[in-house]
Amino acid sequence: MYYIQKGLAIIFGSILLSIGINLFLAPNEILDGGIIGLSLILHYLFNLKIGLTIILLSIPIFMIAWFKYRHYFYNSLHGLLVSSVTIDILKPLRFLINIEAIFSAIIGGFFVGLGIGIMLKFQTSTGGTDLLAQFISDQTKINVGIIILLIDSFVVILGGLLLSPSTLLLSIITILCVGLATSTITRHIIRHPAS
Repeated sequence: MYYIQKGLAIIFGSILLSIGINLFLAPNEILDGGIIGLSLILHYLFNLKIGLTIILLSIPIFMIAWFKYRHYFYNSLHGLLVSSVTIDILKPLRFLINIEAIFSAIIGGFFVGLGIGIMLKFQTSTGGTDLLAQFISDQTKINVGIIILLIDSFVVILGGLLLSPSTLLLSIITILCVGLATSTITRHIIRHPAS
């Protein structure tokens, strides 16, 4: 029963994540942090597919996971693949909603955070820089949360420089909303058996 729940969580979380990106962030050139944020930058600059870019940018991180964090590799690979494919499949939704960018930043951030939080509740994720941060933390003994914050800040500042100052401001709002939604969902994580 747990594996069915986990599969449904990955699908539902991926749909929420995709809605946040396609309906709210992408139409307004707003970023999230980490690999998703880097993929959005490349999409805005070169019109690359967001989901495919997420997969390609995640390959080096998943190679680290294969050798150093095998459990993370197995638990996150399906989350990465399902969420990335869902993001690209749901791209046509992009033009269904047209609201002010500030509201898109807030609503999109909450959708992304809810999707990530639901997956984390079942010990899976979209992969990304969380693992890289864990690897750096293990090597340097710097708190993993601080490393994730630094990585996300770098991505958002890079996006602000390459795209626009409004992208920077809106993306900061989005990251705060992602963090709030994710922490709300994962506040009481029930530890299930590892898959």
